[in-house]
Amino acid sequence: MKTVYIAEHSIDAHLVRGLLESHGIGAIVIGDYLQGGIGELPAFGIVEVRVAERDMNDARRIIETFRTGNAPDAQLEA
Repeated sequence: MKTVYIAEHSIDAHLVRGLLESHGIGAIVIGDYLQGGIGELPAFGIVEVRVAERDMNDARRIIETFRTGNAPDAQLEA
């Protein structure tokens, strides 16, 4: 599994995971339970979304489309 998105918080990560899964890309969130230790851990960069290496390019395109606010185009559809 490869990291395709570093989230600001758990909700952000799960939103992106759901987005990827809606396009047929399996994704997992790691580090979301670590946010309970914010006092002793860095506040950012601990929650990540990961996908299989074969899905990395498609996942990154979908995430970039989401982040820029553009409607997904037909070639992103699974």
